[in-house]
Amino acid sequence: MSVNAEKMEAKSNTKDTVRVIVHALILALIVRVFLFQPFNIPSGSMIPTLLIGDYLFVSKYSYGYSRYSFPFGLNLFPGRVWASEPKRGDVVVFKLPRDNETDYIKRVIGLPGDEIQMIHGVLHINGKAVSKVKIDDFVEKDGSGRERHVARYKETLPNGVSYPVLDLVKDGFGDNTDVYKVPEGHFFMMGDNRDNSTDSRFLSEVGFVPFVNLVGKAQLIFFSIDEDSGFWEFWHWPEEVRWNRIFTVVR
Repeated sequence: MSVNAEKMEAKSNTKDTVRVIVHALILALIVRVFLFQPFNIPSGSMIPTLLIGDYLFVSKYSYGYSRYSFPFGLNLFPGRVWASEPKRGDVVVFKLPRDNETDYIKRVIGLPGDEIQMIHGVLHINGKAVSKVKIDDFVEKDGSGRERHVARYKETLPNGVSYPVLDLVKDGFGDNTDVYKVPEGHFFMMGDNRDNSTDSRFLSEVGFVPFVNLVGKAQLIFFSIDEDSGFWEFWHWPEEVRWNRIFTVVR
């Protein structure tokens, strides 16, 4: 093969490689914007449903698309397109209304028009107490390896959706509230770790979440590692990865 032929072949191979990379990047962008976006859990507000160190996929298409479906919050159109409202009990990622930048993840408790109140740690929706039954203790370990037992309850919403909640403190700061009337076009969000969650109960911090701020629905945990280890620290994986949580559906 001549020198010129070798150069032409090398140039062709380089173009093919660049083309494949560009196509892969475009495909990854399409998947991230329109289908699934990965998120990790940095706080304990959704324990025991989600743990610090969980990595999960959020479906972007579940509630349609708004400016917050796109990188940098590009405002390409008003409101939402192909919109579908979340159901009570969905676990949702949304942009914090206070700054429209910070990602929060909570559970949808109140729909537009609902009246929400906490009375002695029991959730009330439209004047009726939500079923809350103790099932066991949730056991967690501190940095020294000492176990801590926290009461775990099963809460069941009016539409039949059940999930676990933790009760760390009897009559804690957010266990007794006024009645919240959810405005039209907004939702009331709460964390499952009720005494360790900054959520819609605290109006100056989170408050009612506009429909447009919803990013997507939490669907699947694809990786989980102890909170003291990083995703990239693969040498810790054998001992620190929570293998039993991988490919767990978020409910």
